[in-house]
Amino acid sequence: MWRYREVMPIFENEEPVSLGEGMTPLFHATRLGARLGLERLYVKDESLNPTNSFKARGQSAAITRARALGVTTVSVPSAGNAGNAMAAYAAAAGLVAKVFLPRDVKRPFIRECQLYGADVTLVDGVITDAARAAAEAGASLGWYDVSTLKEPYRIEGKKTMAYELAEQLAWEWPDWIIYPTGGGTGMVGMWKAFEEIEILGWVARGRRPRMVSVQADGCAPIVCAFDRGENAAAPWENPTTVADGLRVPRAIGDFLILQAVRESGGTALAVPDAAMIEGMVELGSTEGISAAPEGGAALAAIRRLVADESIKSHDRVVLFNTGGALKYLDALPS
Repeated sequence: MWRYREVMPIFENEEPVSLGEGMTPLFHATRLGARLGLERLYVKDESLNPTNSFKARGQSAAITRARALGVTTVSVPSAGNAGNAMAAYAAAAGLVAKVFLPRDVKRPFIRECQLYGADVTLVDGVITDAARAAAEAGASLGWYDVSTLKEPYRIEGKKTMAYELAEQLAWEWPDWIIYPTGGGTGMVGMWKAFEEIEILGWVARGRRPRMVSVQADGCAPIVCAFDRGENAAAPWENPTTVADGLRVPRAIGDFLILQAVRESGGTALAVPDAAMIEGMVELGSTEGISAAPEGGAALAAIRRLVADESIKSHDRVVLFNTGGALKYLDALPS
């Protein structure tokens, strides 16, 4: 990831806090593409980042700046993967990590945070409740909050997905990016990177990928706002989904996500949990890719867009698999 340090928040005399994140493979999924009638289906496999998800990118950038600013304690509310990544990078930087997780989060997320030495607090409710608890606990103690869009650096890490994608596709954009969306910093970061890359002249202006925001039927605030033509999303009541990363009832950057989707000519879709699990199994059994339910959700969305002929057989389509299956193996059918 830090191959792009000239466009990252780091000064010349600083070293990043890195665990080898980034430059994840872009697989040409020929077997799966043949099933769907797509000639150019690709999977950007973020599960191969440290701590098994794309969250490593944002936390590498955030913890790098936190250390440079003299921070000693960092905190984050998380649905799972962001907490794991923050804990790992805080350990690498020698910082104290405070992670706040929903009480019903899957146990592997809790145990991995503890593996990296983080102090874990379990909170009744969902990630927004965890955020409230983290803010209350840390406000008077000067903890550095690295939650989504509470600091500007996680987006800078996430934007490198777009830099890599452009480089891996010989500096041409794909026609479609299918992206599972919880807090949405990945989509917001990539949209920012598109502008930067065009300003640099590495990719010509004129056509960007159509951005597809994929959510769960049981928690789809962005999809509802998109369908209603609204610029902000109302908080989702009683969010339920097997995909912890999609169980985000309110995205702070909702207006930025909706802007990226609309300006790109894309769309927003919600899919049922059953389709996510089917997608996980299909990505694994067809292409050997370890996909979390979020990746399965992206595949379900592609299937729907192919069926309604939005995606054409010759389109170049990139599915973002944002995390791996290992923490979700209990969700698979027996």
